[in-house]
Amino acid sequence: MRLGISSYTYSWAVGVPGCVPPHPMRTRDLLHKAVQLGVRVVQIADNLPLDRLSPAELDSLEERARKLGLAVEVGTRGIARHHLLAYLELASRFQSPILRVVVDTADCHPSEEEIIATFRSVAPAFERAGVSLAVENHDRFKAQALARMIDEVDSPSLGVCLDTANSFGALESLEVVMAALGPWVVNLHVKDFTIYRASHRMGFTIEGRPAGQGRLDVPYLLQKLRKIGRGPNAILELWTPPEEELSATIAKENRWAVASIEYLRKLIPG
Repeated sequence: MRLGISSYTYSWAVGVPGCVPPHPMRTRDLLHKAVQLGVRVVQIADNLPLDRLSPAELDSLEERARKLGLAVEVGTRGIARHHLLAYLELASRFQSPILRVVVDTADCHPSEEEIIATFRSVAPAFERAGVSLAVENHDRFKAQALARMIDEVDSPSLGVCLDTANSFGALESLEVVMAALGPWVVNLHVKDFTIYRASHRMGFTIEGRPAGQGRLDVPYLLQKLRKIGRGPNAILELWTPPEEELSATIAKENRWAVASIEYLRKLIPG
């Protein structure tokens, strides 16, 4: 298990829909953030899509990562067959052991049957390449449904990218998700959070926090994974609540990243 950061550690700096900074973070900037934080794994996900880089930009990124001694993990969104195979090539190029994937896109929400059929069709290519297709738990499918799909495909190349907060959207706790998906975990998103009652007292808000400062029991999580023989890379993600000014939000996001890595390094020395 090694500690790393993601393009979703710095969502505001990269830019979110309708809110893009004057000078958005790019892949080269993310690599240098990793060096500054003293981590050696960088996950480049769908908010910095690698397939939009030119061949020259990919060459430059690959060379820069090698010179800085950084391992690159590749991520994307959407499971169209041609898209997954294109990203498999990128994962192989960067020697990424996994391709983290979110099933849904804004305009495509495939059924369980469609997901199973697609994963079956690409599984042999992933097996030959030695890359795990790491499906992230999200809010549309409950953990048992995702486990059922993975079990149905029955391929050693298919696993889970376990996100510690996403499944609240499916009304499931981390304990429930771990019980269902733990044996398939090949990648981990450490995302801390808090839950508090709304000011009007009718309902609750789930909001991000720096790792170690919220309600996520990270020691418990790591212990459970080790107990079942799973040692995935642990990638920090942040749900940073915005400030009034984007510049202040980005500054807070950066502080949260520093504080989170300082905490996690005590638990994940690698």
